Amino acid sequence: MNQVRKADPNNKTAAENRKARFSYEVLDTIETGLALTGTEVKSLRQGQGNIQESYASVEGGELWLINSYLPEYLQGNRFNHEPRRRRKLLVSRRERAKLAQSVEREGMTLVPLKIYFNDRGRAKLLLAVARGKKLHDKRATEKQRDWNREKGRLLKERG
Repeated sequence: MNQVRKADPNNKTAAENRKARFSYEVLDTIETGLALTGTEVKSLRQGQGNIQESYASVEGGELWLINSYLPEYLQGNRFNHEPRRRRKLLVSRRERAKLAQSVEREGMTLVPLKIYFNDRGRAKLLLAVARGKKLHDKRATEKQRDWNREKGRLLKERG
């Protein structure tokens, strides 16, 4: 029997970085706000946007999202935004200092996982403090995932 999944009305994901969990070992996540213009929000609400090649960086005491792509809003005419501009991330001073410290000292990186709209309709970014995986780590993850899938099949057949 095939089960059809219904779309969750509360899940308002606008953009997701699905390769991040494969390429990086996620150690901690933090929810940050995004400083966006009106046309950027409208473009995100249409489900457009890409954060696959983007990253976050602490520069000049501020946190920035770099290389994210939000296409121009078609009805935005002269008020449109630049698609690949740097976007400011909104976090408290204490969290920003903690992130900067972990990135500098421990050799971590800040990877965006997804952009979504919260219950109040605000655009939020799920940011991960992560360490890059080596090739053998990726293979081990793939092997573990395959074994868990096979184990589920075996248990389903027997029980």
